[in-house]
Amino acid sequence: MTQTQPQGQYHYGVMRRAIALIDDEGRDLSLDELSARMGMSPAHFQRLFSAWVGVSPKKYQQYLRLGNAKALLRDHFTTLETAHAVGLSGGGRLHDLFIRWEAMSPGDYARKGDGTRIRWGWFDSPFGLALVMGTDRGICGLGFAEETGAEPAMADLRGRWPQADFVEDPLALRDWVDAAFAERGETALHLIGAPLQIKVWEALLQIPSGQVSTYSEIAQAVGAPRAVRAVGTAVGRNPVSWIIPCHRALRKSGALGGYHWGLPVKRALLAYEAARADVANDPAPDLPSADHG
Repeated sequence: MTQTQPQGQYHYGVMRRAIALIDDEGRDLSLDELSARMGMSPAHFQRLFSAWVGVSPKKYQQYLRLGNAKALLRDHFTTLETAHAVGLSGGGRLHDLFIRWEAMSPGDYARKGDGTRIRWGWFDSPFGLALVMGTDRGICGLGFAEETGAEPAMADLRGRWPQADFVEDPLALRDWVDAAFAERGETALHLIGAPLQIKVWEALLQIPSGQVSTYSEIAQAVGAPRAVRAVGTAVGRNPVSWIIPCHRALRKSGALGGYHWGLPVKRALLAYEAARADVANDPAPDLPSADHG
């Protein structure tokens, strides 16, 4: 890692290159093959995986395959019955974080952020450079710039609330951001969206880490079973990626569908969560060594 490149950007860059190599080959690559193609020693490549997700490169390749999405649907599918049971009431322990959140009123949303001060900053994350925005009440925007680029990511989030007063102030957001990416502590959200979008984002919060759902099941959960397309649009417009886990929404076929910040990021997010879930549930996790892949 260079001195000027944050750890998260470096690790995600390695993961991104590994995904491309595995896709191109269409087969499992041995540790020696993969590390050589990445221009690293086997031991160094193993250590990166241990630091990033806690499983070996060999096992991690299983999570990166597109077929893993179908396995998630088969073995770890949630029908969002919990969301029905609690009436999508919000609050409580969701997305493996203690999240307190509130939604902007429809009237405030219609004013496109007029009169709202939104602080923003760039942060290192396990998935590369992240742009985070927040009001006094909580995080209202989180996007990843590794695939889109920094300027388009900034224009995207700012364009959602064009009348807001934007102020660069990463220190004001630091505690919430640290809690979100460490998956511990309390993270506050201030959801700024239309009523249907808020319902969809709340339903997404009910999908546990390491599990997935489908767009049609989400539509059922929010009481709009015939509005699958509108629900899909709302999923895609989720302004708070990772914390509101829109990456856990898949098509019925198991296909990934789209992802606003790039499909390589979605695959990395799903693989990261699936691997960590297996490590958490396995009393003898597959931790990498310097000699075996």
